[in-house]
Amino acid sequence: MSDATPSDIQVTRLPNGLTVVTEGMDRVETVSFGAYVASGTRNETKAENGASHFLEHMAFKGTARRTAMDIAVEVENVGGLINAYTAREQTAYYIKLLKEDLPLGADIIGDILTHSTFAPEELERERGVILQEIGQANDTPDDIIFDRFQETAYPDQPMGRPTLGTEKGIKGMKRASLTKYMQRNYAAGNIVIAAAGALQHDAVVDLARQHFADLPAAMPPAVARGAYAGGEFREGRDLDQVHIVLGFPAVAYDDPDYYPALLLSTLLGGGMSSRLFQEIREKRGLVYSIYSFSAPFLDGGLFGIYAGTGEAEAAELIPVALEELRNVQHGVTEEELHRARAQVKAGLLMSLESTGSRCESLARQMQVFGRTIPTAETIAKLNAVDAAAVCRAAARIFRGRPTLAAMGPADKVPNLPAIAERLAA
Repeated sequence: MSDATPSDIQVTRLPNGLTVVTEGMDRVETVSFGAYVASGTRNETKAENGASHFLEHMAFKGTARRTAMDIAVEVENVGGLINAYTAREQTAYYIKLLKEDLPLGADIIGDILTHSTFAPEELERERGVILQEIGQANDTPDDIIFDRFQETAYPDQPMGRPTLGTEKGIKGMKRASLTKYMQRNYAAGNIVIAAAGALQHDAVVDLARQHFADLPAAMPPAVARGAYAGGEFREGRDLDQVHIVLGFPAVAYDDPDYYPALLLSTLLGGGMSSRLFQEIREKRGLVYSIYSFSAPFLDGGLFGIYAGTGEAEAAELIPVALEELRNVQHGVTEEELHRARAQVKAGLLMSLESTGSRCESLARQMQVFGRTIPTAETIAKLNAVDAAAVCRAAARIFRGRPTLAAMGPADKVPNLPAIAERLAA
């Protein structure tokens, strides 16, 4: 256990490589428990694209001891909630239930990770569900535009491929491909078991030993570094709005500019008082929705701005947004920095009230940093960010090669050379 680990957070590494991290929380009657696999879209080969997400679906479709119905009934018989998600660098399986039902929760999560059967009839049924999910995403422009943006930023590589996979790839996905991917990536040393709430650490460790003993021990191969390229994507669609994502290469989790970039995103486009919202929506009425985001990865990141606007307003929106990107490189007021810092701190502290959020945060910290990060340390790093640091991060990010993705009646959206020229002026 790290010396910096608070007394209510404990970490144990089992002989097979599995990491167990827990946080006891007073005055709660529930516990969240999850298995967090350090494997996602970026761990897939081209032929496997969508396998991480397909596995997430199949985990709930039956094991050697339980049918899909059994899993649902056992969880809901005790009033529990079970779910999963797939991201680019992680796949998570988690459950929340009353404290006395933790042994059942650990049993179910362990069972679905180590003894799923991938029954052919369930696989075909879930294949159809995923194809429906892909179709729904394709019909939702303010959703699918982010996939197009990612693909353009990281072309022809795992970091740029869609998490859901493609229709063609999912139709052709074989059971053997899923089991091979799982055997390669779902190794004990690649998984963190995290729990938060009304618990005893030693009891959670015992449950992990009991229910995750069948995980393979070999570590998966290292993934290739993401190679940001940038570029432009446009798709003409008969839509009432143009959906635009403009982004830039940004910073990784462990970069010194991580916290400056986080505050930059908040003051630039993180709320109703942000620069982009005030200038573009409130003063000019050019959009209904506009916001910025900072998306870190293990070896890089993306900083982006999303806007949904009318065809007639698209030509004006981009120059105004670019002017804000230029301005923020040269000056940030203490008032807006204080407000951004308060927003980020409040979000962090509010999340600590949720066992599920704490559970997820513990797992991510262990997988990214190899230790848990005390809240006081995070607050101190936020407090240490001054206006000069935010301006420096803005200059670093916005002078990178842009990525533009536009969908809808996008003819009036300026092209990439025009955008780069304005930023460089």
